[in-house]
Amino acid sequence: MIQLHHGGVTLRGGVPTPAKSADPAGREKTMAYRILRRHDRPAGDGLLHLTFDSLISHDITYVGVIQTAKASGMERFPVPYVLTNCHNSLCAVGGTINADDHAFGLSAAVKYGGDYVPANQAVIHQYAREMLAGCGKMVLGSDSHTRYGALGTLGVGEGGGEIVKQLLENTYDVTPPQVILVRLTGKPGHGVGPHDVALALCGAVYKNGFVKNKVLEFVGDGIGGLSMDYRIGIDVMTTETACLTSIWETDDAVADYLALHGRGGDYAPLHPEDGAYYDGVIDIDLSRAEPMAALPFHPSEALPLRELIENPGDVLRQVELRAAEQFGGKAALHLTDKVKNGRLTVEQGVIAGCAGGLYDNIAAAASILDGSDIGSGNFDFSVYPPSVPVELELVENGVTTRLLRSGAVCK
Repeated sequence: MIQLHHGGVTLRGGVPTPAKSADPAGREKTMAYRILRRHDRPAGDGLLHLTFDSLISHDITYVGVIQTAKASGMERFPVPYVLTNCHNSLCAVGGTINADDHAFGLSAAVKYGGDYVPANQAVIHQYAREMLAGCGKMVLGSDSHTRYGALGTLGVGEGGGEIVKQLLENTYDVTPPQVILVRLTGKPGHGVGPHDVALALCGAVYKNGFVKNKVLEFVGDGIGGLSMDYRIGIDVMTTETACLTSIWETDDAVADYLALHGRGGDYAPLHPEDGAYYDGVIDIDLSRAEPMAALPFHPSEALPLRELIENPGDVLRQVELRAAEQFGGKAALHLTDKVKNGRLTVEQGVIAGCAGGLYDNIAAAASILDGSDIGSGNFDFSVYPPSVPVELELVENGVTTRLLRSGAVCK
């Protein structure tokens, strides 16, 4: 399904051909570098000094960010800064009740000119997709999964310190990254979702560092056969590959998505120019993808779901042994307890978050459960839509009704 090609290539007529040496001029023809250069403030030191079109933080990070920026002299947010309340809405952290954090966030947004998203309205990255992303833009977020490449946006996830620097009108300084060409071909088979593709990608590149701190640039005729939710589901998980960011070719599906959210003017076609140079290639044949399972403790610990189903005891025992070694015997997993009569017992299902809780995933679950139910209590199934607009669409299309009839809990 996935093949890695080491060494530089030049894209000619949509076909990568081996390059004899690195080509800095050709790298400027990638989508990534055309966007990076438009956001760079050159200082002649060989680094990129980047500014962003907008910033975004959630309620784990924005209090410290704003307090630090204020103490450092900030008087106004110089660019749009969105404060969402989607991570700590229902718990207390560090002795601080989050209602206090949320009150602080609202007052700061009013005082400094930011955008405040009340609790339970949207997950941080879904809000960014619906309201911030646009072709050729750059967004900096204080959350690792800041990825909006499928919408033509370079999203970078960093610590709060980098957000503070932007609020103080300083730059994000980084060594010019290498760019990896990701070619998508074929069409996924029935029952293969975006996270199956993403897990396979993580498994192929994480441990060997093939894409670490590099930009993934997605191209190929396989993109056109994917819905926006499918592309987004793959893209948001690129964080787990250890890449810096990602960018995709854009098409009518992207234009329709942006128009649907009232931002048709933010669409622009994005494609690499002929002669674009890449530092490596990842070929992904979507037609060969299969359902995957992610094992503890990282998405790169992925294997085909069929292997887990066929040999659950052996697979989970290896995870237990690996955990015992990793934690030095201080903690133990008891995963093999979940194997009954040679079959893996599943106790809980959750569809949620910026990666999993997308409309297509939820609708697919409703279709699977049609005419069935989840039983009398041995299995719990919860569904958390990522934003109010998505939740409304699920309700209006009857998806929520079907889930509720199956016994799912919809939050």
